[in-house]
Amino acid sequence: MKSRMHAGRAWALGALAIAPASAHAAGSAAAAEAFAWLALILVAARLGTLLERWRQPSVLGEILIGVVIANVALVGLPDISSSEALPFVDFLAQLGAVILLFQIGLETNIQSMRRVGGRAFAVASLGVVVPFVLGTFLVGPLLMPGMSEAAYLFLGAALTATSVGITGRVFRDMNCILKPEAQIVLGAAVIDDVLGLIVLSVVSAIATQGSVSAASVAILSAQALAFLVASVLLGQMAAGHLSRMFAAIHTGAGTKLAVALGFCLLMAWLAHLIGLAPIVGAFAAGLVLDEVQFRHFDDPTIKTELLEATAHAAPDTRESVRRVVDAHAHKHLEHMLEPVGHLLVPVFFVVAGMQVKLQHLTDPRILLLALALTVAAVAGKVVAGVVAGPVNRWVVGWGMVPRGEVGLIFAFVGKQLGVVDDQMFSVIVLMVMFTTLITPPILGLLLRPKR
Repeated sequence: MKSRMHAGRAWALGALAIAPASAHAAGSAAAAEAFAWLALILVAARLGTLLERWRQPSVLGEILIGVVIANVALVGLPDISSSEALPFVDFLAQLGAVILLFQIGLETNIQSMRRVGGRAFAVASLGVVVPFVLGTFLVGPLLMPGMSEAAYLFLGAALTATSVGITGRVFRDMNCILKPEAQIVLGAAVIDDVLGLIVLSVVSAIATQGSVSAASVAILSAQALAFLVASVLLGQMAAGHLSRMFAAIHTGAGTKLAVALGFCLLMAWLAHLIGLAPIVGAFAAGLVLDEVQFRHFDDPTIKTELLEATAHAAPDTRESVRRVVDAHAHKHLEHMLEPVGHLLVPVFFVVAGMQVKLQHLTDPRILLLALALTVAAVAGKVVAGVVAGPVNRWVVGWGMVPRGEVGLIFAFVGKQLGVVDDQMFSVIVLMVMFTTLITPPILGLLLRPKR
């Protein structure tokens, strides 16, 4: 009897020892497979930059690469959707969205937003309200009947976004960045992002709570605004204290980057705790942080070396060099984040493209729905140019048309919540691609000098 008990106990102990080992082995295998998929995604995403030769943003190429990767199973190749590595890749995609909104927040200057004036705010407000109403109450119910109210809300929310990166790129390439139209569009696009993120937070909370009452919308809107205001006011004070505390430990660039990223992720977590989308917290963190708050850390190495190299140069030369290095030093944090963005942000766009199924794109109904949604998306933004004042209103209106990365984030959040199905997601992604494709050539025609 004792020998049987000892044998049973030994078998149980052996099973306990083997089970964690097997689970660890399975996790390690999934992680190793994720490395292979990540390598494929990163290298393939670089192929998307080929579109820049035709003056198209690389984000379009990354989306198309994702569509190809997601549908390789049609030709007998491995499918990532059935891979155990998918959760790892999805997490990196979500992290990429957070980093992207953090970068947008860092590039946004609150003082510049204040100087833009009422015209930019009017353009942004009209450019958010009209597309949201068109998508939620007209296009969605008429063309895609039978879906939930939350799905229509996400459809309208996806139409509110404007990609300031795509429009800014066109203005810069055409040497029109200082024109009044460009200033209004860029300022309105920044305000548009803030309003759009509030809309996303409200819609996400409504989708999870299942209520669409006017009172809940008012409460959630006030909650989102309060979070942004509190983040800016309290975050600026907290960021300064955190910066000084960690600078007392080490003043190197590594510590500086760790503090910035840690603050971004902490704000994203706090936004999630109060029911907002994490990307709202990341955007708020970018608004809060400024290079002045990191003045206790070491200057960039290139700044120190250039100043030392020109120490005995002519006064005019020293002054010119100082102005240049100060301008770059002011954006040191943004430059440090660029490699992180180059690593993670393309993963988000490729994974967003991977949500598109080719069987939906070959469906004429899906294409017609996407074209109808694109018409509503264009009309909702072009009409916003009416309130731009005594400028070229067509330039302002068309400058607000491209949805780009922000629209994809909205659709991605809706799909994660289970509100946006594969069909609607494919329609939204096609709309984003169409608006992103048609805007640069049309803006080029509108901005081209008349002979």
